Amino acid sequence: MITYFHRHKACGFSIFKVFSTIEAEIKKQEEVEDVFVPSWRSMPWDVVRNCLYTFRHRNKTGINHVTGHIHDVLLALTGCKTVLTVHDLVFLDHVRNPLKRFYKWLFWLYLPVRLADRVTCISHETQRRLLSHVHTDKVCVIHNPIDPAFHYIPKEFNVEKPVILHIGTGWNKNLMRTVMALQGIPCHLRIVGTAESDVLQALGMYAVEYSVCTGLTDEEIRQEYARCDIVNFPSVYEGFGMPVIEGQQTGRVVVTSRIEPLVEVSGGAAEFVNPLEVESIRQAYMHVISDNAHRDHLIAEGLENVRRFDVGEIASQYLSLYQKLKRKS
Repeated sequence: MITYFHRHKACGFSIFKVFSTIEAEIKKQEEVEDVFVPSWRSMPWDVVRNCLYTFRHRNKTGINHVTGHIHDVLLALTGCKTVLTVHDLVFLDHVRNPLKRFYKWLFWLYLPVRLADRVTCISHETQRRLLSHVHTDKVCVIHNPIDPAFHYIPKEFNVEKPVILHIGTGWNKNLMRTVMALQGIPCHLRIVGTAESDVLQALGMYAVEYSVCTGLTDEEIRQEYARCDIVNFPSVYEGFGMPVIEGQQTGRVVVTSRIEPLVEVSGGAAEFVNPLEVESIRQAYMHVISDNAHRDHLIAEGLENVRRFDVGEIASQYLSLYQKLKRKS
């Protein structure tokens, strides 16, 4: 049996959604159990609470797979066969306080990686960052899969007024520079997520036509991809970048950052920008809107690229990892 340990649902469903797709394939060959830790916070007493809960639900005879962002529960799985998936190192990369940084390095990275039997990273960039902090030979890369519910939906590109879909409004999603770059470009900016007041003011200042939607179901999000003309993802930091391959699978041209892991994930089949330069982002929009042949080429290459992320292939990589771990004495 494979027991998957997930962070609390209040932390978001993104990781669970990825693994629920994988689990659907794993279940064809293995018995699967999902365990959600009881606390969504990360204070020391919350760590203790989650570790005690994990200890009580540990799988003594099978595989325990910690799916991400609750790395510290590996402390409660000593003596069990364990896999840890690391999505990114944002919890460490952007911490300024040296004491807090050391605490997170020790309990969320160093000790969990040392304690796990195997560690998977969702991109080579995440693997590179991890190995820069912890030297180990137990790490491999297994990408996130594309949800099979996404499929190619042809659409005639609206050259006169393209719909530009922007997924996410967090600090790393670069929404403000997107707004600035769209000044004077006839389009409709469709924002998925909560737009802060400064972004709303900028949308008015730069005269960008827009709409905002929140709380969408999975099917509604897929429909947003289907209705748009451009998928916009000029992030300044990512662990993977699901909107890139979701856009490619739908058959939409993708504008994204020339940073890792977005270059890796896109397979080069995207219009790349410098995410820190508004003019670079602006020129990317102008290029994909005006150059039909270039746009069609990127879409065709994107459809080819997403074949790498087939859920059956990704699940088989995890199953192979589990089988090797089971054979370990």
